[in-house]
Amino acid sequence: MPCHIGKGKTILSSIKSSLDYGKNPDKTRNGEFISSYKCSPMTAEYEFLLSKKQYEFITGRSQDKKHDILFYQIRQSFEPGTITPENANQIGYELAMRFTKGRHAFIVTTHEDKKHIHSHIYFNSTTLDCTKKFKNFWGSARAVRRLSDQICIENGLSIIENPKENKTHYGKWLGDKKKPSNRDILKQDIDNILDKKPKDFEDFLRLMEAIGYTIKKGKNLTFQHSKFNRAVRCNSLKGNYTEDILRERIEGKADENQKEFSNDSVNNKPVRINLIIDIENSIKAKNSPGYERWAKVFNLKQAAQTLIYLQENNIDEYDKLTNSISEKNSLQSSLSEKIKSIEKRLNEIRDLEKHIGNYGKTKEIYTQYCKSGYDKNFFREFEDKIILHQAAKKAFNALGLKKLPSIKTLKTEYASLKSEKNKLYSEYKKTKDEVKKLTVIKANTDRLLAYPKDEKSPQKKDLNR
Repeated sequence: MPCHIGKGKTILSSIKSSLDYGKNPDKTRNGEFISSYKCSPMTAEYEFLLSKKQYEFITGRSQDKKHDILFYQIRQSFEPGTITPENANQIGYELAMRFTKGRHAFIVTTHEDKKHIHSHIYFNSTTLDCTKKFKNFWGSARAVRRLSDQICIENGLSIIENPKENKTHYGKWLGDKKKPSNRDILKQDIDNILDKKPKDFEDFLRLMEAIGYTIKKGKNLTFQHSKFNRAVRCNSLKGNYTEDILRERIEGKADENQKEFSNDSVNNKPVRINLIIDIENSIKAKNSPGYERWAKVFNLKQAAQTLIYLQENNIDEYDKLTNSISEKNSLQSSLSEKIKSIEKRLNEIRDLEKHIGNYGKTKEIYTQYCKSGYDKNFFREFEDKIILHQAAKKAFNALGLKKLPSIKTLKTEYASLKSEKNKLYSEYKKTKDEVKKLTVIKANTDRLLAYPKDEKSPQKKDLNR
């Protein structure tokens, strides 16, 4: 959501009013669920303002018009009871970092005052180097939603699989009827040809040419059609339509399936286990017999890999599987808390170093400003330096500092904490990958054993049967 200058407000007051709502201590547990990048949560509004002053100085373009965008806000909500405020803030931070690619300062505030935990993400429209502004491209809301869904799936969280499109949300710019893309048309045509059961891949290509496609072979297999404005690379379709998977779907040989189950195949390749497809409720399977055949073969492979993993890790009872997931989740949460604590201190040190430097550089100017009786003309002449000095003093007061630490002491502490964080993060990443794999294993096991979701699993169940 683009945010402009409010009616009767200045740039600073417009930014401050929005950020103050996000930083509300009653909603963020006294600021515990606030994180930021390249700015301090305590002085973010001043730093946003300063970047715009520097942007004006560098480019000669001001940002004080009504249509100018000061910052953007993203709201990210979660299903009640599925996430903690700490994890929600961490995911919001990851969303902001990946969407802005680290080019814009941002602040993430997570609210726990509602049943659904949600985060407000504010990122500066001005880039960190103060030479450009964020370009709000067409379809950016859809891009944010897709990125958010991807991050949530990576963290084992639920998403809205079929969001309702209406006039007040992202459906407004999608329109009532979405025109199918070239890739959508090509996928449908591929499925239709596969339904005709081509003998081999070459036969499949001949059938595609018969319905009007021009096919170019080489490093990348491409399809061109008179109704397309450009050719489509086969491997750009991803999913179940890459060249390798198409060949597999066409061949569907029994000996290929057996090869997947052989010990040699498992030992020579790293185990990569995916979720078993719910064929019964799959729209693709209902509309495409070719896809359904491929999905059945795919499910057999995943079932075999799931069983092999359980055997290799000596997990022969259902309780062992669930307990293993619980233990890994606890370890992941513990590591996350330690990393978050270190990151908080690292941010404080970075902010302190910056504010101490700014304080020293602007102390003389601010003293003259005070002696002038806070003269308005003096303020206009040295506005940037005065704002920097005020931001530094505000940060020192917020931290309750009576005596400023030396830069050398801060650098030593920073280096020590950075080293500790790197070690913890390496362990955290490894644990997170294990949790993801175990979660997939459990989901596949539940489907294979047909455990009802609303019933508690048996205390002891032999998984090798």
